Amino acid sequence: MMWAAVLAGSLGCYVAKVVGFLLPASVLENATVRRVSGLMPVALMAALVVVQTFAQGQSLVLDARAAGLVAAIIALMLRAPFLVVVLVAAITAAGLRALGLAA
Repeated sequence: MMWAAVLAGSLGCYVAKVVGFLLPASVLENATVRRVSGLMPVALMAALVVVQTFAQGQSLVLDARAAGLVAAIIALMLRAPFLVVVLVAAITAAGLRALGLAA
C-alpha cells in the first residue's frame, strides 16, 4: 500500500511538471498566478509546522512542542537569527520535558 502511495505521488508530481511546461507563457506571467505560486511554499511549510506541532497519530495534543513553537515565534518577533530561533525552540521543549511539565 505504501509503494502505491509513493508511486501515485511521484506520478502526480511528474504530471504537474509536464502541465507547467505545456501552459502558455501568458498564463504563467499572470500577476495572480505569480503571487499564488510565490506564497505556496510558505503555506505548505506553515501547514507542516502545525501538523508536526499539534498532532500525534490521529489525535490532537498540546505538549512541549507547542511551547517550543511559542518560544520560536517570540524569538522571531525579536528578530533573532534562524539558528537562534531553532535553538530557543528546542531548548524550551527539551527543558519542559526534562522538568516533567509537558509530555
